[in-house]
Amino acid sequence: MGITRLTRRGVLRLGLGTASATLVSGLLAACGPAPAGNPPTATGATGRVLFLSTQFKPVEEDERMRRALLNSFPGRVEYRPDDVTPFNERIRAEGQAGRPTISLIGGQHGDFATFARDGLLQDLTPLLARLGDRGFPTALTELARFGTHKHFYIPWFQATYLMVARKEALPYLPPGASIDALTYAQWTEWGAALARATGGRRVGLPGGPKGLLARFIHGYLYPAYTRSAGVTAFRSAEAAQMWSAFKELWGVVHPQSTGYEFMQEPLASGDVWIAWDHVARLGGALNSRPDDFVVFPAPVGPRGRGFVTIIGGLAIPKGAPNVVGAEQLIDHLTRPAQQLAMLRELAFFPVTNASVPPDLPGAVQREADAVAQQAASADGVPTLLPVGLGTQTEAFNRLYLDTFTRIVLKNEPIGQVLDEGARTLQTLLNAAQAPCWSPDPLTNGPCVVQ
Repeated sequence: MGITRLTRRGVLRLGLGTASATLVSGLLAACGPAPAGNPPTATGATGRVLFLSTQFKPVEEDERMRRALLNSFPGRVEYRPDDVTPFNERIRAEGQAGRPTISLIGGQHGDFATFARDGLLQDLTPLLARLGDRGFPTALTELARFGTHKHFYIPWFQATYLMVARKEALPYLPPGASIDALTYAQWTEWGAALARATGGRRVGLPGGPKGLLARFIHGYLYPAYTRSAGVTAFRSAEAAQMWSAFKELWGVVHPQSTGYEFMQEPLASGDVWIAWDHVARLGGALNSRPDDFVVFPAPVGPRGRGFVTIIGGLAIPKGAPNVVGAEQLIDHLTRPAQQLAMLRELAFFPVTNASVPPDLPGAVQREADAVAQQAASADGVPTLLPVGLGTQTEAFNRLYLDTFTRIVLKNEPIGQVLDEGARTLQTLLNAAQAPCWSPDPLTNGPCVVQ
């Protein structure tokens, strides 16, 4: 099943756990577009647009963003990618002081929640109506409302994380195992077989300083073992079982995984034969040696196949100095040419009705098929990234990495570590006033660790 077929028929089903309990039909396809209107024109764009974003921070992604998406904008864009905490602090400080300098912000769905709650974002409902020809899926535009009648961001991209293996690893799969229905236990067995056959550990995970291991823990392992986003069930008996299983898996993980940040490099070099990572961080290996790899969904745990749905958006701070320029840039970035450039260059999937051509890079086509299979899993446990944590986001991720270090690397008692971590987790949830997010039951007040 190729990517064009995905676009035409909308075969993907992404569960987003919204208040309306809706499913997005089609990662690449539009469903139920917003009312059509006259989109703003980018011709003769007005003034300078300071664009602050949590996305595309790595040097290579930053360069591709500027070259493939921003250079064709007729106005002047100053693009500044930043980490989540300074991003939050700057927007909040400028908004509260009433002297914003930023005209456009780009981030993930969860990045906008506290800004919307505290009245720091402009209502983009009129702009959404004018961009109705883009065919944004209704489920995505509903997410941007955060339970209100306003739309606080315009959808920008979608993405997820996948598994990749070198083809020479396939003969070592456990008897009866299939990469399309692989369990975590079978993944561990597979890694052990490879270690015996090759004399080295060939499973890789991105555990370096800028790697995404925290996402793997709270977005994949926790949902697969507890059917929780790693919050309400943080210290449950199922969580303890998960951490025990993760310790076994880590026993067959390449020892340099604590330094890996992008899995495409060790996959391409052959140091690693099986890996998990963000779709944008796998493309280098798949594009350079397309015939050497297979791409497949995340493994299945006792409670199902946990996987993360990443939703990106574009918002305008209230009181922004160049609203017209920001709206023109949003118009530019959601046009078909830029949506497809993001797909080709950055492996982030469109959120519009852009007609996807059949001549995409091999990596993108292979990832699209695996994304379709993962999202359509009958046993899927789709999970949002953290919502509403604001300046506590980095502390949240650090908690899971610290828990990993203590349990997996230092072999500390699982129950003790989880009890202590649960208290830390509750403190930061209270500080952010962050409600639960899918698949944990939604709440009005701060999420509660059970």
